[in-house]
Amino acid sequence: MGGPGGLPARRHGGGRVRRQLRRVAADRRGSPMSRRGTWRLALRVARRDALRAKGRSALVVAMIALPILGAAGADLALRSGELSVAEKLEHTIGQADASYELTGSDPVIQDFEGFWTISEDVFARTPEDAEPPEPPWQTPEELLALVEPLVPEGSTLVYERTDWLRASTAHGVSDVEITETEAGHALAEGQRRLLDGRYPETDGEIAASSAFLSEGGLAIGDEVTVNTWGERLDEGTTLTVVGSFEDPGQLGQHELVALPGAALEPGPYMQGRVLVDVPGEGGVVDWPMVQEANERGFVVVSRELVLDPPSRSLLSAEAQQIAARSGNVDGAAVAVAVVAVSLIVLEVCLLAGPAFAVSARRSRRQLGLVGANGGERRHLRAIMLASGLVLGAVAAVVGLVGGVLLVLATKPWLEERLGSRFGAWDFRWLELGGIAVLAVLIGLLAAVVPAYNAARASVLSSLTGRRGVRRGGRVLPLVGGCALLFGTALALLGGLLLGETVPVAVGAVVAELGLVALTPLLVGAFGRLARWLPLVPRLALRDAARNRGRTAPAVAAVLAAVAGTVAVATVTVSDEAEQRAAYEPELPEGNAAVVSFLPDASSDLDVARGAVERETRVGERFDLALAVPGPLDCRTESPYGEEEMFCGQTVPQPAAGLDCPAWGEAGEGMDVEERRAALQGPLCSGVSWMGGSAASVMVAEPEALAALGIEEPGASEALADGEALVAHEDLLDADGRLTLGLLTEYPEDWSDSAMPRDTPAAEVDLPAHVLSDGKLAPAVLLSPRTAADAGLAELDLGSVYALANAPSGAERQAVDAELQKLGGDIWFYAEEGFDRDNSLALLILALAATVITIGAAGIATGLAQADAAADLATLSAVGATHRLRRTLSGLQCGLIAAMGVLLGAVAGLVPALGLRLVEHRVELDRWQPLWDAGEISSPRPELFVELPWATFAQLLVVVPLVAWLLATLLTRSRVPLARRVG
Repeated sequence: MGGPGGLPARRHGGGRVRRQLRRVAADRRGSPMSRRGTWRLALRVARRDALRAKGRSALVVAMIALPILGAAGADLALRSGELSVAEKLEHTIGQADASYELTGSDPVIQDFEGFWTISEDVFARTPEDAEPPEPPWQTPEELLALVEPLVPEGSTLVYERTDWLRASTAHGVSDVEITETEAGHALAEGQRRLLDGRYPETDGEIAASSAFLSEGGLAIGDEVTVNTWGERLDEGTTLTVVGSFEDPGQLGQHELVALPGAALEPGPYMQGRVLVDVPGEGGVVDWPMVQEANERGFVVVSRELVLDPPSRSLLSAEAQQIAARSGNVDGAAVAVAVVAVSLIVLEVCLLAGPAFAVSARRSRRQLGLVGANGGERRHLRAIMLASGLVLGAVAAVVGLVGGVLLVLATKPWLEERLGSRFGAWDFRWLELGGIAVLAVLIGLLAAVVPAYNAARASVLSSLTGRRGVRRGGRVLPLVGGCALLFGTALALLGGLLLGETVPVAVGAVVAELGLVALTPLLVGAFGRLARWLPLVPRLALRDAARNRGRTAPAVAAVLAAVAGTVAVATVTVSDEAEQRAAYEPELPEGNAAVVSFLPDASSDLDVARGAVERETRVGERFDLALAVPGPLDCRTESPYGEEEMFCGQTVPQPAAGLDCPAWGEAGEGMDVEERRAALQGPLCSGVSWMGGSAASVMVAEPEALAALGIEEPGASEALADGEALVAHEDLLDADGRLTLGLLTEYPEDWSDSAMPRDTPAAEVDLPAHVLSDGKLAPAVLLSPRTAADAGLAELDLGSVYALANAPSGAERQAVDAELQKLGGDIWFYAEEGFDRDNSLALLILALAATVITIGAAGIATGLAQADAAADLATLSAVGATHRLRRTLSGLQCGLIAAMGVLLGAVAGLVPALGLRLVEHRVELDRWQPLWDAGEISSPRPELFVELPWATFAQLLVVVPLVAWLLATLLTRSRVPLARRVG
């Protein structure tokens, strides 16, 4: 059976489709039956067209399904990873009805969930010079006795106490959290998950977290020695590992579990709590019981109050404020999330739009037949929109199923990355349904423009394959230009003047939408450059400019992807630049030091040096010493009753005294500028080199200055000539020289800047050389000859090394273990410089943008090949080589990628600059009041904006080249000749 004009009829039921189309056209326009018949026909045609062009349909489905897959998987992972209130309670208090934690202050104020604060009455009635109170408990039995009167008789109580200590490993020592409790008790079930072995049953046993055993190179059956920082390693408590467990909420936690009283010693600041199980079925700890415990200084987490909280009217005003703060929603985060979702929808629509345009081009003859058989424009629009509806529905199913399967398959990996175990699988069907509707909506939105264009085409041009050339409109570029200017101004001014994230996010979206609207105009402007290009690039660029309907969406999609990448990369590298500028090294990068400012440890420094030189790869060594009154006479002497070694002390005697001039009564008469200048001196900072005292007077050879980070011209010569290097002029006397006071008795009077004010037994006067930047230098530095001439003795302080290589984690643990054996008063520090490397994250962002760029450029290239099939056949017929099509396709893909990347790089700077201005505004608002009051001396915060040049190079150079090469290699060079119809 023939069609109109003798054309062959389509197979697969084409006659039935035409009959149904005639019936639809014969119905009364606008009737419900007509609309139902129109969409029934449209859906049937769309389904058949999707099955007929499986490759193109699969491409569109993949584009829409990919973000849907990610959204569905993220929703399931986040909801399952976000524990319910009951699951959080199980991790916190196990199976208990409540936990009672003693704060050390009474009364306390809390809300129903256990967030608390101290009553202002406590501060009002506590004198400023009051001594800290004695701890109300020392042993587990004493803490349990404090809780017993607060709970019903017959309640089951389980003791818990946690503290941080050091524990031995196979490599050395490591910090670890130690919990004393009955981990195998029924009330503790759910707090931890036993992986292997058992929980401790005697005082000599301990269970360890799997993370600690793995990183420490230990296993069940090994012994672990735990002790405090001040103890020698052999003085600690040795326990045997009998089990391995994990904390479901903190998989990477280094934790050891022992029985009560087996590992921790009583101390002044003990943190302990008691798990309580109230007797009787359904026993609860109600609000009156909690209030009674608050009066005794206990904070209570009650299962009943958390799961079924009563009315907030029962809370005091202060408690209601606590509850309100704990439930606040981050408005900025919500705004950023909404903006991110909006940009994702926009990007997918822009990506899928050209693919639907391909479908419309390929279906022109079919649409022409529909028009020739009585179909109206609304029927043609319905057919194209139905195509978006069908493919969007398929993408929704594929995305939802794929996202769920992906999360199910990667659950262990996700848990390791998140650092916590999932709870029960939480399928939020309403949210998943909303994601599915979003997929269908994206499909419909992506098909809107192709449907509008298909409905406008004449029947004759659709049947013959001819199409006219239509000039672009002027309204869209005008609106886009206004939106670009308005959005940019809103983002930048909102960040600079308001310091708020919401106007920056809104402005960035508006600016990007404006640039998307300007894309057709910009593509046409790029096309004007074709006249200066060789033949094949000229053909490619002119074809892209002439067919903006398929080029502009692809360029806009690349723009959106690249803009997001550039924005994140710019904020990341700018933040890194700011942190790098604020970083203050203790030593020059690549150097290390082993030091102790305590005279007690000076005799062990040679052993410590041996450990460092044996376990790490060190280079040149420079020894350091403290200058003390000679001859060296160390003795145990302290007015505080402690066995502390004292070898005498040498203290600068500045003209202004040893107190900070900006504090106390002296600071009240200062103006703002004088106060700021005073705060810059060491008398107000209170610290000097490597965290030592501001009064430290050190001895070192001139050759050691570079290892200490002192490279000021003339400093080495001054030190060799007998002058003292002084970190700040405030340490000089009235004559501009350095006066050192010699203390031979233990100081009893100390200044606020931690410098002894005792009258010295003698004084030494020395010429001084003030360092221009001595912020991190020792307060005073003498040469050994100058110290000897002044009658000063040298007390060993340690050594500075030039490292051959940065020490590894195992080497650090080994050194720490050796130093712990010496008592922990000697410490090792290796300066590795500012340590933050975002190269991997930036590379992942660039790769994601590359994939989207190549995909969008490939779609536009495929559409260009479909549209230019007749032109390519004509070129082949007149003698063009077989490589022309391959070369032309490659250049078309590369040019689209290059245009999108260039525009995206510009668009991405708008939100990046806005966010940096927000952070700068916040810093200024914090700094300005303190600066105006003269309370700080730090300079005005700088605005750091660093451009991600490596990311720019990848996007602007590598991505277009990769797109060009892939399109060149994947395009067939031979062009089949075809007869033009009409």
